[in-house]
Amino acid sequence: MVERSWQRWQDWAALVIGVLTALSPLVTTTDAAAAWTMVVLGVVLAATSLWSLGAPRSVSSEYVHGVLGVLLFIAPWVMGYSALAGASWTSWIAGVLTVVVAATAIPAANAAHRGAVAAH
Repeated sequence: MVERSWQRWQDWAALVIGVLTALSPLVTTTDAAAAWTMVVLGVVLAATSLWSLGAPRSVSSEYVHGVLGVLLFIAPWVMGYSALAGASWTSWIAGVLTVVVAATAIPAANAAHRGAVAAH
């Protein structure tokens, strides 16, 4: 089964999570560390989601999503904003959702990759 570009729901979900995470400092109480962390990780997540959407056979992009999800989850403690409830919960929820989305996308990306390799 060869997947077409811009079709995998997991990559669209990661894009939405990334955009919402990047925009969240506009609606949650943050400090500089929280704001920059969420904006940077959100933008990187959105960018890698576009990479995944454009290249559905790229397995590495799905692993990058998983790593970004873990980074989002641990960011409140590492970056020192765990006392800010809104920013922390945004990071934790976005992190968990990103890891779940990545975990469900990896098998599909592996299948697409194997299909592309077998076709050549």
